[in-house]
Amino acid sequence: MSFIGTQQKCKACEKTVYPVELLSADGVPYHKSCFKCSHCKGTLKLGTYSSMEGVLYCKPRFEQLFKERGNLNKNFQSHKIA
Repeated sequence: MSFIGTQQKCKACEKTVYPVELLSADGVPYHKSCFKCSHCKGTLKLGTYSSMEGVLYCKPRFEQLFKERGNLNKNFQSHKIA
């Protein structure tokens, strides 16, 4: 019996993502350890992250960078699971 590999590549590190370490956000595969805020490098969770133009942010950094400066006219996505 042979193992059939996956073709999915992590968006952050571009290495193969195996099912046991897969985290999919907006249909984009990540390693759980690579799912981090692009600004502060803090680990993110699916229920509490924001993204703008494919870039991941934690909620505090997103608000700091975009809401306070009034840059919300860009196409952004905010994710929260209730």
